[in-house]
Amino acid sequence: MKRRTSSLVRHDHGPAWGERGHTLYENLLMLFLAAGFIAAAALVVGALLGPKKGTEVTFAAYESGVPASGSARERFPVHFYLVAMLFIIFDIETAFFFPLAVRFGMAPQFLFVQAIIFVAILGVGYVYVLRKGVLRWK
Repeated sequence: MKRRTSSLVRHDHGPAWGERGHTLYENLLMLFLAAGFIAAAALVVGALLGPKKGTEVTFAAYESGVPASGSARERFPVHFYLVAMLFIIFDIETAFFFPLAVRFGMAPQFLFVQAIIFVAILGVGYVYVLRKGVLRWK
């Protein structure tokens, strides 16, 4: 009778997490320390090599050479917000495919069907958006 093992134990690709000398949490701690070090180093290098004093142009709200016109408090049409929300929704949906890609080898047919269902639901939403005219610019 074959014994069932945890998904963290990888007998076919080398030793398990604990056999390498570091636990999973120690590896995560090292990852966060490395990320913190890189962020701190970028801040220090930017402070040392960056400009020390700004000019009137660099402190301006919009420095492309075109003077600002109107108020910053003017209203935008709702259409811009709808398009932005659609972009976020269709951009975030790619993050939901990552777990499918990671575990695809375990049950390829099942996960393929799940991905097709997910894309079909998004497609229905996209067709709805097109029919409502959200992406039509006036």
